[in-house]
Amino acid sequence: MADKESIVPISNIFSQFSDISKEFVDGMIKEDIAVLCINREERKKRSMPFKALYDNNHQFWLQKGKWEYFLPEKCFEDIKEKVLNSIPGGWKPPDLSVINKEIDVSLGYGNGYKDISAMSNEERVEKINEFSYKLSDLISKKNKTPEKVTEALVETTKNAAVINHTTILNAMQLADEEAKKSTQSLVTSTSDMVKSSVYLVSENLLNDDLMNTLVEKSNGTIVQHMTRTYLTGLSFLAYYNKLVSTSSTINKLRINVERKYSRFYCKLMPELHRKHLTLEKIFYGGMRAIPYEVLHVWAIGFLIHDIGKASSVEYHEGEETYNRDIVVEHVNIGYTSIMNKTNYPREAGLIAGYHHEYYGDNSGYGFFRTYLDSYKKVNPNARQDFFISYELEPMIDYKAKAFFPAKILEIIDIYDSVTDPNRKYRKALAPEEALIMMREEFINKHMKIDPLLFDIFVAFIREKEKK
Repeated sequence: MADKESIVPISNIFSQFSDISKEFVDGMIKEDIAVLCINREERKKRSMPFKALYDNNHQFWLQKGKWEYFLPEKCFEDIKEKVLNSIPGGWKPPDLSVINKEIDVSLGYGNGYKDISAMSNEERVEKINEFSYKLSDLISKKNKTPEKVTEALVETTKNAAVINHTTILNAMQLADEEAKKSTQSLVTSTSDMVKSSVYLVSENLLNDDLMNTLVEKSNGTIVQHMTRTYLTGLSFLAYYNKLVSTSSTINKLRINVERKYSRFYCKLMPELHRKHLTLEKIFYGGMRAIPYEVLHVWAIGFLIHDIGKASSVEYHEGEETYNRDIVVEHVNIGYTSIMNKTNYPREAGLIAGYHHEYYGDNSGYGFFRTYLDSYKKVNPNARQDFFISYELEPMIDYKAKAFFPAKILEIIDIYDSVTDPNRKYRKALAPEEALIMMREEFINKHMKIDPLLFDIFVAFIREKEKK
C-alpha cells in the first residue's frame, strides 16, 4: 500500500483550488495524468487515467464507495506548478478569513456566536439534540398552539445555523476524511432536527408575524436571513405540495404554458419552438409533488446554504461596499465545505453552490458553473433539453438547466433580501412592492428566476398576507 505521506487525495486538490478547478481538470487531461485508486477495505490499488474517470463521472472523487483517489505527491506538485503558471496574473488562494472577521461577527451571527464558538463539537451536537427533542415533544402534543410551534422553530433554526457554521468552519482546517469524521455527529443531529421542523411546518402552524418578531430578536443579520429563508422555504414547499396534489393546478398550467410562459423559456432555448414548449419540457419527468424524504434532504440544504457567508454583511448592500469576489466566494466556500468536509447529502451541497445561478445570466454565480463549463468542453455536443430537474442526476448529466430546490431558494433569497427590515443602503420593500420589482428585474428584463415557480410563489405570499 502506498505511503500516506507520498500521495495527495484528489478531493483535497479540488477543495484547495476550488476557484480554478476547471484549469486543474484541463491540465490533468492534457498531461494524461494517472490517478492512484485505492480500496482500503479489500487492500487493492490500481492506476487509471484521470480522463477516463472524469469522463465517466465529472465528480468521481466525491462519490461514496470503497474507492479513494490520489495523485503521487511529485505528480501533484508538477501539475500544480504548470496550472498555476498558466494563470494570467498569478493565482491567490481564497481568503477564508473573510468568514471569520472577529470584529464583525456579532453583526452577522448575533451575540451568542462567541459562546457557540467556545463549545466543543460534542457540546454543540448536544445543543442541537436538545432542540430536536423539543420539536419532537411538540409533534407528540395534540393541542399545540402556533405561538409555541413558531417560537420553537425559530429558536432551533437560528441556533442550528450558527452551530453548523462554526463547526464546519473549524472542519475546513482538517483533511477531508478527518473533517467528515469530526462533523458526522453534527450531520446526524441536524438531520433529525430538520425532519421535525419539516413535519411541524407542514402542519401549517407557523405564524409569520410572530416569526418575524422573534427573528429580529436574534441580533445577527446573517442568522436572521438564514432563519427566515429556511422557514419560508419549508412553508413554500408545503404550499407547493398542497397546490399540486389537491387541485387542478397542473392541468391548468399545462393548458396555459404556451400562452403564458413560452416567450420566457424560448429565450433560454432559442431552438425550441413555442408550440413544442410543454410542462414536461419545463420539468424533467413532469411537474409533481415532492416526497417527504426528498423534501427533508432539500430542507437541510436550505438550512446550511449560507454557511460560507462572511461575518461582515456590508458587501450585500450599496455600491461603495459591494465586492463581487467576496459575494461569489461565500457560495464557493459553502459548496466545497459541505461536499468535502461533511457527509451531508450531495443535494444540500448543490443547493448551496447553485442558489444564485440565475439561469446562466452573467450576473449569476456559483461553483457548480465551473463543473458545467468543464462538462461542455469535454462533451461539446451535450445539450440541456429541459429547464428544471427535481433530481440531481439530470443536472450532473447536463440534461437540465436548473435544480428545482435551488430555483426555489433563489426566489426566496431575493425576496428576503429586498424585504429585510435591516437593509442599510436601501429602504426595505413591502411584500407587494418586492413581487412587482422581482418580476420586472428578474424575469421581464433578464430571465434569472423561473417565471412559473415565481407565479406560484406570488400566490403563496399573497395568501399569507391575507391571514
